[in-house]
Amino acid sequence: MTKRYDLVIIGMGSGGMIAAEFAATIGVRVAVVERSRIGGDCLWTGCVPSKSLLASAKAAHTMRHADRYGLPAHDPAIDPQQVWDRIRSVQQSIAATDDNAERFEAMGIDVITGTAHLAGPREVLVDGVRRLKTRYVLLCTGSRPVVPDVEGLGAAGFLTSETLWDLERPPSSIALLGGGPIAVELAQAFARLSIRTTLLQKDPTILPRDEPELVELLAARLRREGVDLRVQAATDRVTIDGDRKVVHGTEDGRPTNWRAEEVFVAVGRRPNVEGLALDEVGVEHTPVGVTVDSRLRTTVPSVYAVGDLAGRHRFTHAAGYEAVRAVRDMFFPGKGRAVELVPWCTFTDPELAHAGLTVAEATEQHGDDVEVWRRDLAGSDRARTDGAEDGAMVLVTAKERIVGAHILAPAAGELIHELALAIRLEMKLGDLAGMVHVYPTIATEVGRLAGETAFQRARRLRWMVRWRRR
Repeated sequence: MTKRYDLVIIGMGSGGMIAAEFAATIGVRVAVVERSRIGGDCLWTGCVPSKSLLASAKAAHTMRHADRYGLPAHDPAIDPQQVWDRIRSVQQSIAATDDNAERFEAMGIDVITGTAHLAGPREVLVDGVRRLKTRYVLLCTGSRPVVPDVEGLGAAGFLTSETLWDLERPPSSIALLGGGPIAVELAQAFARLSIRTTLLQKDPTILPRDEPELVELLAARLRREGVDLRVQAATDRVTIDGDRKVVHGTEDGRPTNWRAEEVFVAVGRRPNVEGLALDEVGVEHTPVGVTVDSRLRTTVPSVYAVGDLAGRHRFTHAAGYEAVRAVRDMFFPGKGRAVELVPWCTFTDPELAHAGLTVAEATEQHGDDVEVWRRDLAGSDRARTDGAEDGAMVLVTAKERIVGAHILAPAAGELIHELALAIRLEMKLGDLAGMVHVYPTIATEVGRLAGETAFQRARRLRWMVRWRRR
């Protein structure tokens, strides 16, 4: 028997769950097909386990350096098994409450377990036997780690973000290949948990999409904490020597090698397009992802794609945003566009948050109209009280409008939203200066940095000041 729906969603990760809930809220008949576990990468292999690990690592680091706060420093006896058990406990808690089939079924959503593919522009086939007719299809199948073509890597064995959390306990030493957010966050966490950590990045810098000035500060922090950070480090092959894996390559063109119990690969991600029968239906795709327009429609108008699969912005929050925009576009009058401005944050300590253009990107687009505004956290009262002076803010304006914002600070991921909104609304720094920022907070520095423009304007208008005698 064929059941008819208004919307069939393939994939129940971050994008699929939010899309299903929103669709149910507006009265859409919706089914979601998931071949594995509800929650997707974010819950099982991404944000939740990694941020749980980061929290444990930060606690250990704080204990180790408690003398900074006038307390006895103590090098904690770390049991990696307990850390891993806590990660799984957090995952199970979320799976049992927010990310479970019963919650979605209670909304009237049909949750179907199986492997789905497109059988037509308005038809989905599950496990080759169950046929779902629908007005629209939303593809939310996400992405998976790229495995580089390195000689001996497969034979030696390696970890990725998909397999790391399956270990009973982490290794005693690890070499991470890659310099993006995943590798950088985990490198700091491992080092703080007394795991000997080497980070190998083939480019001249880690986090190449972020503001270089702040990346340099963060890289120095990682090295001080014990991360053996190597840049311009190319990997040629991997061998095994006893109980260690040996990564062979070059650093600045000089042959060298690095030894560790495990090798972790984080060199990028590729979209999960296999098995969806996209070519048979006419849905175009590239190695980056499924091709979509500004409304998130594929080349087949009844089929939409969002999140990592679409390859626009590979972040959990972007997937959720795009999923809602796609459902709105399907069922509400007046078509809308998915915005390109998506802030992000690398959750190191301190965090590195990004919105809009870097200085180099702004200069390329706007030339001499660009001004750069900087403020170190060393001048922040809150940073001083918290022992968190390692950090800075960089704001970029073009014709006085804010076009880029970059923060290296505690809770930078929380702070960036004010500045992302300012960029979206094409605000000036003077507009932010007119807001009252709570003191003492790190956000106070946003107000102070913005206030510098008001002070400059006031200096130019000094001639207008009228003096009165009593």
